[in-house]
Amino acid sequence: MRITFWGVRGSIPTPGPDTVEIGGNTSCLEVRAGKAIVIFDGGTGLRLLGQKLLKEMPITAHIFFSHVHWDHIQGFPFFAPAFVPGNHIHLYGGNNVSRTLEETLAGQMDYPSFPVHLSEMGAKMTFADLYEGQTLEIDSGDGSAFRITTCRGNHPNGVWAYRFEHKGRSAVYATDTEHYSVVDPKLCRLAKDVDVLIYDAMYTPEEYAGTAGTGGPKVGWGHSTIDEAAKLAKAANAKKLVLFHHDPGQSDAAVRDKERRCREWFANTVAAYEGLSIEP
Repeated sequence: MRITFWGVRGSIPTPGPDTVEIGGNTSCLEVRAGKAIVIFDGGTGLRLLGQKLLKEMPITAHIFFSHVHWDHIQGFPFFAPAFVPGNHIHLYGGNNVSRTLEETLAGQMDYPSFPVHLSEMGAKMTFADLYEGQTLEIDSGDGSAFRITTCRGNHPNGVWAYRFEHKGRSAVYATDTEHYSVVDPKLCRLAKDVDVLIYDAMYTPEEYAGTAGTGGPKVGWGHSTIDEAAKLAKAANAKKLVLFHHDPGQSDAAVRDKERRCREWFANTVAAYEGLSIEP
C-alpha cells in the first residue's frame, strides 16, 4: 500500500513563492493497494492526480470525501478522468447537511458557476452514502481486500474520518476535526495501533488560542493543533504521525517549524507536503 499526497492545504489554495516546498493545493490523497485506486478528498490536488491517471485509462477509481466544504471538492470539476467514457468513478460521502454527495457535487457545477454539468461528464459514476461505523471492502485485484472503516469527527456540518487497511498495514485519514478537552475517544479507537495517522494539525497552540497569527481565537472552527495531534498519536499508539491540512497563512518555514515542534512531543512526525509518498 502506497499513500501519495497531492494536496495538503486547508481552506483555500495558496500558490506563491512562500509555499512552493510544502505546496499550495487543497486536500487530496492517492492510495494504491494492488490494482485498486482509492482517493481521499477532491481538493485542487485532484486535478494534478487526474492528469497522471490519464496515462492509465481506462480506470476504476474510488473517491472518499471527508466532507463537502469547498476546499475538499473544488478539484472535482477539473478531474480529467471523470470526463472520459469507459472510466468508472465510485464516490462515497455522508449526507451531512441537507443534500446528498451527488446533489452537492452537481450543485457546484450548476450554471453559471461551471460550464459543464455533472450529468454531462463522460465517465460512469456510482454514488454511495455512508453511515458511521460502516466497513467497506474494495477488491484490490490481487486476491486481497482493501478495507475502509468510517467514523465521524468534530467539524461544522459534519466530517468523516477513515481507517484503511491492506495486507496487514493500516492508516487513518482524519482531517478537519477539532480536538476536545480530552483525546477524542472515537478517533482514538479508529486509530488504535495504526501504522500511519494523517491528522488535521492546522494550527499551533498559540494560533488556536489567538495569541499568535491573525483572526483571533480559532476555538469552534473545526480544526486541531500540533500538540493535540501528538496526544492522539500517543494515546492510539500510532507508529507515524503526518501533520495535514496546513493553514493557508503558514509559509513553508512555518510548516517546518510545526514539524520541528511536534517532533519534541512525538518523534516520528512528518509534515505533509505535495509529492510525499509513504508505504506504511
